Amino acid sequence: MTLGPRTQAGPARGRYLPIAEHGVIGDLRTVALVASDGTIDWYCPPAFDSPSVFGAILDREKGGHYRISALHEGATKQLYLPDTNVLITRFLSPDGVGELQDFMPVSGDQRLIRRVVCIRGSMGFRLECEPRFNYGRDRHATAVSDEGARFCSPSLTLALGTSVPLRQTSGGVTGEFELSAGETVMFVLTEGDECPGQLSEAAAQGLLAETVAFWQDWLSRSQYTGRWREIVNRSALALKLLTYAPTGAIVAAPTTSLPEQLGGGRNWDYRYTWVRDAALTLRPLLSLGFVDEVKAFGLLVTRTIQSSARNESGPLQVLYGIDGRTQLPEEILEHLEGYGGSAPVRIGNNAAHQLQLDVYGAILDAAYLLHHHTKQMPYDTWTAIASVVEWLCENWDQPDEGIWETRGGRHRFTHSRMMCWVALDRAIRIANDRGLPAALVRWQSVRDEIFHRIMQRSWSESKQVFVQHEQTEMLDASVLLMPLVGFISPTDPRWISTLDAISSELVADSLVHRYDPVASPDGLGSEEGTFSICSFWYVEALARAGRLAEARLAFEKMLTYANHLGLYSEQIGPSGELLGNFPQAFTHLALINAAITLDGELG
Repeated sequence: MTLGPRTQAGPARGRYLPIAEHGVIGDLRTVALVASDGTIDWYCPPAFDSPSVFGAILDREKGGHYRISALHEGATKQLYLPDTNVLITRFLSPDGVGELQDFMPVSGDQRLIRRVVCIRGSMGFRLECEPRFNYGRDRHATAVSDEGARFCSPSLTLALGTSVPLRQTSGGVTGEFELSAGETVMFVLTEGDECPGQLSEAAAQGLLAETVAFWQDWLSRSQYTGRWREIVNRSALALKLLTYAPTGAIVAAPTTSLPEQLGGGRNWDYRYTWVRDAALTLRPLLSLGFVDEVKAFGLLVTRTIQSSARNESGPLQVLYGIDGRTQLPEEILEHLEGYGGSAPVRIGNNAAHQLQLDVYGAILDAAYLLHHHTKQMPYDTWTAIASVVEWLCENWDQPDEGIWETRGGRHRFTHSRMMCWVALDRAIRIANDRGLPAALVRWQSVRDEIFHRIMQRSWSESKQVFVQHEQTEMLDASVLLMPLVGFISPTDPRWISTLDAISSELVADSLVHRYDPVASPDGLGSEEGTFSICSFWYVEALARAGRLAEARLAFEKMLTYANHLGLYSEQIGPSGELLGNFPQAFTHLALINAAITLDGELG
């Protein structure tokens, strides 16, 4: 069975709902994407980077789905239960109102629970559960019983428990049921050979209450009381949802191959931990007051630094598996058509072994923040940091692939040089603060050399801007980080002229392009949307430059591009549609930073 027609809004092709028409639930190990029509069309148990079981967002025919919908057409609405990651989809019709409550308990066995409630009147519902294991590559057997159904594949067995009578289809099960006001029915999907059976209303209410309490108790620790509390809280909840509890790793996004351009080939697997993302997460967590998360990320940063090993790309990889593994071979799934026909569909990510020198600045800035917060610097961590800095002293001048992981050849990117400066600057500060042994004369000399190199060779005298890399006159939004990391004063004349040029050439209605891929080819051969993280960097840069009216207007405009639940993907397309993997951690952490900075400057 495949999905029938779905209401189409926006430019997505065929029967694919817009990326924005999704909410997300999870248990700090994996997530499920729930569409606004009640369809789970992305779910990878038991972990973020496991093969998908429901992957209809990448192929409506072959991906698999799990849908609960009203029998008769009507309006649907989605919301989160306040201050939680419990998602409610409401079905509205003249005959009745129903709710679908989706959540995953955070403790205990992995369970995906769907609770259907009739609020008023009466409503008929239809269930369709059509798993497709291993990205739709593995065949499976279906067995139906009075307690539900089992789906057995060579790699994984799932059990669906419910009191609703089910009928077997060619690849799953279906069932119809009717509820009157006040009646409920539960569906529980778990891993294992045994059906979980019929979950009682009392048990379901208990699990729901526990899940609500977990998220509300966690969020109550936030110290943010500024102007944009609701969207900052939602961004914090999204970041927490993207955390893999067993290791403390945070995934860049929980999806793969959602396109950066509809019909294009910029489709990547983001279900891994980028060193840059993990390091940059520390600042918003510290600002919000999440001490336990800071400690967990601190351990992750420390492990990453201490486990650094010499290889052709340097001591640090760009990204790791959520369990710390280093091998993430890229593979194309030829049998899947991709979202809206956007092929190829990729799993794995070959960027893991690129040379991206900026990650050293990100992780040593994180180490400095941790040192400043905890006043501790273990000897083993410091010796590892010193070793990394010594490597950087010898290698900072190499061309690299840069922050945007381009595949058009290496360059001497301005952002990469700047972050090498950050790495040395933060290591020097730690050494001075703690009186730790270090080759300070050498480190200071290299730091200053990098500074002068950027000021001389990354500066265009003719355009009066800092350029993308030494061999070009083109702009790049990554230089927006210059004042944010302390490399240059936010009111320096050189920076103000660069900011003005970015506003003129890369910004449209608060939306910021990374660069011009036509004028500065990146080897990927297609267009893309604007990058939301760059838009929030732009807001922060404007605020620090004292241009508060511009910054506030740009920020408020960016808030209008969130989806109906306050979530962002990686990019925004020409018609305001969300593009790229969803939801995106980098975007939400940049939003938090921008809100805190702008709020402080306005205050």
